[in-house]
Amino acid sequence: MADGSPPPGPDPVGPAPAVRPFLVTAGRVADNAPGRAMPVETQVVATAAGLDGLGRLSFEQHDIVAACRLPQSLAELAARLRLHLNVVRVLAEDLREAGHLTVHVPDVDATHDASVLRRVIDGLRAVPDSRGVPSDTD
Repeated sequence: MADGSPPPGPDPVGPAPAVRPFLVTAGRVADNAPGRAMPVETQVVATAAGLDGLGRLSFEQHDIVAACRLPQSLAELAARLRLHLNVVRVLAEDLREAGHLTVHVPDVDATHDASVLRRVIDGLRAVPDSRGVPSDTD
């Protein structure tokens, strides 16, 4: 979560997926959404309809909605699910359009707050590389 603690409940996924990101999104990229891509600090939360429809979603979509019982940023979600950030952006947009997620884009002024940016950077560093090892680069 934003304070560094994991969301309550069991982790909905296991090890990092071996599926190529372009297969998960059918070759779509985040920039194809109307306007610009959702910022990494965008908060997403599951809707009641999304939680009710978990059984009808693809694996990745199911994991995203299940993980969003409490609001999370896209960066936190990508790190937690071990998915590429742009895959999470594309799928989150699809889920929003289907009514499974509510998306809250933060105020532009908040994105320039150093503490918010630090938390986003920390979340991105927690995203494992292709070997499943968190990044140590500064």
